[in-house]
Amino acid sequence: MSEADYEKTISVNRKARYDYHIEESYEAGLVLLGSEIKAIRAGRVNLRDAYGVIRNGEAWLLNMHIGPWDQAGHMGHEPRRERKLLLHKYQINRLTRNVEAKGYTLVPLRMYLRDGLAKVELALAKGKRQYDKREAIAKRDTQRRIDQALRRRR
Repeated sequence: MSEADYEKTISVNRKARYDYHIEESYEAGLVLLGSEIKAIRAGRVNLRDAYGVIRNGEAWLLNMHIGPWDQAGHMGHEPRRERKLLLHKYQINRLTRNVEAKGYTLVPLRMYLRDGLAKVELALAKGKRQYDKREAIAKRDTQRRIDQALRRRR
């Protein structure tokens, strides 16, 4: 892997895959302040309650928490401010159609740095029902038991 292909995962939204059926995902850039990118590089990001919206033909990421960067002092940022997502117009149009017509939600799956730039993997997702979640837990438990049994046999 060369220096130009460098990618470092900063934060993963594990709960998203548990709560939603992921249909497709997009890579989006973020409009950030200087203290925000410093805090992201320090790993002070929480995506758990974050979600995306489309307003006036622009994509926004709401409720994502980027912790304060200590050296910023009074020039710091608000941790939960709305942040603009950088997507192509055709991607925004496609997302708008799906969110409005089919009842999908925009959920961030992970945040990472690629070539020094902060990116978010944004997913078009549909909420799971309670029985889907129980099914996922049952599959995970069954797989864990199978793996344990196989390890004991070795």
